Amino acid sequence: MPLDQLPRPQWLTFDCYGTLIQWDEGLQAAVARILDANPDKSKAPSAAEFLHVYDEHEHRLERTPPYRRFADVTRESLRLAMEHFGLAYRPTDAEVLTGSISRMPPFPEVVETLARLKAAGFRLCIVSNTDDDIIAGNVAQLGGHIDRVITAEQAGAYKPSRTIFAHAHRNLGVTPDEVVHICASPHLDLAAARDIGFRCIWIDRGTGRKPLPDYRPDATVATLDRVPGLFHDAGWL
Repeated sequence: MPLDQLPRPQWLTFDCYGTLIQWDEGLQAAVARILDANPDKSKAPSAAEFLHVYDEHEHRLERTPPYRRFADVTRESLRLAMEHFGLAYRPTDAEVLTGSISRMPPFPEVVETLARLKAAGFRLCIVSNTDDDIIAGNVAQLGGHIDRVITAEQAGAYKPSRTIFAHAHRNLGVTPDEVVHICASPHLDLAAARDIGFRCIWIDRGTGRKPLPDYRPDATVATLDRVPGLFHDAGWL
């Protein structure tokens, strides 16, 4: 439904990695560093090839009970991807990867846009598939504009599970139709929006990822700084 036909939300919730934080760029750089330092680097794949296998393991482990912390998922996904390519796995590799996640910077337009949205009276919350200690370094780079951070660690579940969003909505004191979620992740956040029914704006950053064929976001923009314009047109600013 068009945003101008919907009530103004009190809270805006955000996916973090890929939406606010430069996830793809940071992850590729971290993996390239790990592969370059590997004793078997002569037979190592490209970072993109490696990440394709790593992502498959990560998403599978996040969906497989019992819940495990993201740092543990990262460690095991990295080990399995190394094994897939016949590379030696070293525990320090996981430390490089998780440490790099905390240092990944925001996209250039993000901090200023969050400031505009906060000044307009919206309260801002991140809902992210990560651990509290990992995301702390990223939130520290967001200008102090984030009011709440909800993680998979707090909820004991990963997106697209209803559990993490139910935990977020309960803690924010809202129902799903009283928030707008802003994300760049089709296979996690947009899938949840389809299944739960909350309003969702998709940030299509040109990664090639596409929404599920049976779901259309309430709005689509290329970068976060286009969101205030959408809200202005909807009469929310």
